[in-house]
Amino acid sequence: MRPFATIPDGSWMTRRGAARACGAMALLAVFLFASLAIARRREPKEAQNPGASAGRVAADRTGAVDTRDGLRLRLTTDLGNVRILTALPSGQPQVRYIVHIETDARNPGARQLLENYSLKVKSVSDGVWIDGTLPAGNRKRAKPQFWVNYEVTVPPSFSVDVATQGGDIQTQDIGGTASLVTQGGNINTGRIGMSPRGAARNGLVARIETQGGHITVSDVAGDLHAYTAGGHINVHDIAGTAYLHSDGGHVRANRIDGRADLETGGGNITVREARGGAVVRTAGGQIDLGEAFGSVRAQTGGGGIRVVHVTGPIELETSDGSICLTRVAGSVRAATGSGTITAWLNPDASKYVSKRLELSGASELESGNGDIIVYLPRSLAATIQAVVESGGDHRILADPAVPLKFIAAGAGSPVRAEAYLNGGGEPLRIKTSSGTVRLLFLDSDTSLRDTLIREQNVRIQDRLEELPRMPAESGPQDAGAIWTQEDWFSQWMDRIEESISGGVRVDPDEMQKRLVWSVQPVYPETAKRAGVEGLVRLQIRVNGEGRVEVLRVLEGQPTLADAAIDAAQKWRYRATRVNGKPVNVISTVVFNFQLH
Repeated sequence: MRPFATIPDGSWMTRRGAARACGAMALLAVFLFASLAIARRREPKEAQNPGASAGRVAADRTGAVDTRDGLRLRLTTDLGNVRILTALPSGQPQVRYIVHIETDARNPGARQLLENYSLKVKSVSDGVWIDGTLPAGNRKRAKPQFWVNYEVTVPPSFSVDVATQGGDIQTQDIGGTASLVTQGGNINTGRIGMSPRGAARNGLVARIETQGGHITVSDVAGDLHAYTAGGHINVHDIAGTAYLHSDGGHVRANRIDGRADLETGGGNITVREARGGAVVRTAGGQIDLGEAFGSVRAQTGGGGIRVVHVTGPIELETSDGSICLTRVAGSVRAATGSGTITAWLNPDASKYVSKRLELSGASELESGNGDIIVYLPRSLAATIQAVVESGGDHRILADPAVPLKFIAAGAGSPVRAEAYLNGGGEPLRIKTSSGTVRLLFLDSDTSLRDTLIREQNVRIQDRLEELPRMPAESGPQDAGAIWTQEDWFSQWMDRIEESISGGVRVDPDEMQKRLVWSVQPVYPETAKRAGVEGLVRLQIRVNGEGRVEVLRVLEGQPTLADAAIDAAQKWRYRATRVNGKPVNVISTVVFNFQLH
């Protein structure tokens, strides 16, 4: 074996030359290592600072300014993370600051650059003013890189205005008002406006804005305006009006006492309690509302909408998703392009059977292709007008106690039906292009509604609790990881459909993928002799064990249908599960009987 197998005999470098080259490289490595060690000993003390990162030179600026309670800190910097701490009330009120500055140690003038960092601190009539500015770079050289961190301690009753062009902002509780603006970081706050002076202040208490990060806010004793160009917004309790706008992230709030104006360019919106009414818009996400007092307007470009309880008039619109309202006390207008609408009207009043109930105004429910299911109090006085634009009489179904009357129309015309409940009253208009309309009474299935309300309340609470406050050093990628998207709408609608129809509807093509065993039907001899052929379409129900029950014949000659039913009952499917539990499934199967 050759001692230097990687050098071929025919190479221009001989084995001996390779050995000499390796030895020279080793000597060069030792020389460089020694040189770096000597250079390290000659570095200034700032580079040895434990607070400095490897390859950086660091310096700290510290100081304190005497002030008075109830004033304001104004801090502006063209770069830097900012952390605002609150001092315990004792002795002379002060604003104390620590400014940590770092720059690249490879820059030949690093130490001079730190000394050139401009930090101005002064006491003004309404509080304390701090301004930090990076030194101007030499045009002939590359602009040096800086890292800046501010830590400022203010009296507990102070207001705070912070503006940084690049960095995170984190605050503890702020007694007065707050204006927190960054061009590219996360903003994370404690309570705002909670001092006696702050609590008595009406109007705008907090303005929070970032061009690229996430916003997390605790309690605010007044109005809150929050905007992010691309992150998420998570707030706790807002005593006033809340304007929460994100260009693309999720918006979530625990409680808003004033009017809620919430908007996102594509995320989900979740609110546990909106006490002053709400206007909610998302370009494509899902909307979940718990308790909503007052009027509600909600619009989404593609997600579903669920509301647990609304006391005032409500207007809902989604292009594709489903709508579910478990407790509606006012008038309702809901529209979806292709989803299902399910609504329980005045469910709390259902126990007053002898009392005549009326809708607070005209209501309309409209779906392009989906079903519409309405649960009504038995004592409701309303005029119901139901329309299915395509389909037969079987597309409008009602409890036998509903005085439903079909309106005669010509072939191919929409199917129309009317019902005057308890003498009639405010109109309830229901329209679907190709779905099914179902009119049921509230007492037909009370357990389903109770279950859905419990699940929605738990889900909203879980979504709010899963978002811990972000530490100041967390980046957008850390915060974004905790915003998980789950579409529970399909599970909800499956449960509603199973309760009403006895099974979850599944597309025939999707159902075919779950078929594990089948037999072909036997062609009846009488049909052969008579030359009868064609399609037979059956509606089937598959139970949790995969066994088939034929519900009805949708299409086909009677002489062929019996053979198709006999074959279908022998088929076996893989069980369908919702929430981990097997459920009944309703679908269709087609048999094609051909003589040749």
